[in-house]
Amino acid sequence: MAELPPGETVDVTDPRTLRALAHPLRTGLLALLRSEGASTASRLGQRLGESSGTTSYHLRQLADLGFVEEVAGQGTARERWWRARHRSTRWRTEDLVAQPGGREVVEELTHQSLGRQRRMLAAHAEQREDLEPAWRDAVSLNDWALHLSPEGAAALAEELNGVLARWRAEHEEPGHPLVHVLLDLFPLTEDPA
Repeated sequence: MAELPPGETVDVTDPRTLRALAHPLRTGLLALLRSEGASTASRLGQRLGESSGTTSYHLRQLADLGFVEEVAGQGTARERWWRARHRSTRWRTEDLVAQPGGREVVEELTHQSLGRQRRMLAAHAEQREDLEPAWRDAVSLNDWALHLSPEGAAALAEELNGVLARWRAEHEEPGHPLVHVLLDLFPLTEDPA
């Protein structure tokens, strides 16, 4: 089991910080450090098909932004170990879109997030038959639709996120696989069928 990052969540309020985080390789590095634990630039480079020099550069950029840190007492001058500082990143769209460059970076990260979710779901579909029966039975892929006002949708999102935060704090079981929960709440003007 990977060692968990020391902090829970980091709130980003500056579009420039979010812009720096929006680099696809940086988001990939951060995702791996959060899900698989501390690693070196070389190992991360192998996982992502990049050179250790490139991953090392982007890890330093993430460190400058406060998203990752070097693991004290581990590694050598040539082979530094890095870990994520937080388990998740969040931002409030309404706080960012009014700032210069905010709307563009929120749109970019939204598309990256949707792409990651598609890849995760596709990977699950490919791996599902290889799961133990207990895991196949535990999987839940749901599609709910409710008639709600914007205020109701915001309250529901807050409540669902609160449930997940409570489960992470009170019910997490170290030693077991990482379970991904994708929580999306959005209106559509027309169902794409």
